[in-house]
Amino acid sequence: MTVREQIEISEAGILSKFACASIDTKNTERERYEDKCPYRTEFQRDRDRILHCNSFRRLKRKTQVFLSPVGDHYRTRLTHTLEVSQIARTIARGMRLNEDLTEAIALGHDLGHSPFGHCGERTLDEICPHGFKHYEQSLRVVDVLEKKGNGLNLTYAVRNGILCHTNMIADTKEGNIVRLADTIAYINHDIEDSIRAEILDPNELPRDCVVTLGNTKTRRITTLIASVIEHGAVDIDFSPEIRKAHDDLKAFMFEKVYTNPTAKQEEGKAERLIRKLYKYFIENSKKLPDEYRIIMKDSDADRAVCDYISGMSDEYAVCLYTDLFVPKFWK
Repeated sequence: MTVREQIEISEAGILSKFACASIDTKNTERERYEDKCPYRTEFQRDRDRILHCNSFRRLKRKTQVFLSPVGDHYRTRLTHTLEVSQIARTIARGMRLNEDLTEAIALGHDLGHSPFGHCGERTLDEICPHGFKHYEQSLRVVDVLEKKGNGLNLTYAVRNGILCHTNMIADTKEGNIVRLADTIAYINHDIEDSIRAEILDPNELPRDCVVTLGNTKTRRITTLIASVIEHGAVDIDFSPEIRKAHDDLKAFMFEKVYTNPTAKQEEGKAERLIRKLYKYFIENSKKLPDEYRIIMKDSDADRAVCDYISGMSDEYAVCLYTDLFVPKFWK
């Protein structure tokens, strides 16, 4: 008996009836057949493929909320992803759901996010005829763009969870855990980053939310995680009281931080940068890297240019813009 088979047997004795087992035929199906690994389950393999892919590494230089913040302690898209993974795994373990599947979805959920955060996403959605949603692009990354057009060939359950992590109901309980873990993570770490940036005073937080959820990041996250676990796996959600406090806190953050002129003061520049790069490569498509010229032949220039720009880190986009449009001193 292989190590993988022993793990699959142990899952049968541990996991809840609501869990997605690693032997589930539909949810472990891949577009291209592969022999099974003797040591890892299908979802463990997916997690490892995501962790080692290029798009995952680029998350370390992609904006979360603050564009190119000065300071080592502000979140990036990578640290956000790791926090989502930790929260999601804690919930999955507490509910006896499949922790490996949950972790794979969490690590892959933002792979398609554009540079410059939601400003970049909004700009690409406006200028690309195909539209642009980061959750759809994350699926496109794992299906098509990674490994030079071959994709990662992930299982159905992981792909579905990635696609549904923002505003859709996933086919697995694990996928729906990640959807909640995402919002738990970003609301609470954005509060911490906003306080650090002196955009938000902790005393401004809505009193009712603080009383219900807690007066520190740790207490709020603990309360939210506990609520999901205690609510049960039939319907992955918070209890009604905690749901209201969570939603009120989220609305507060949109009003005070996510639309705050200080936090968003560089967004106009980022939008112009993306528009300029997009126009340049539409007009000079022969200068696209080889893998994107292949995409252009299979689809069109807009699809290829959107894929190229959305995969850039903030730093790479700024450097490329500088190289293309800023005069160089004569040496």
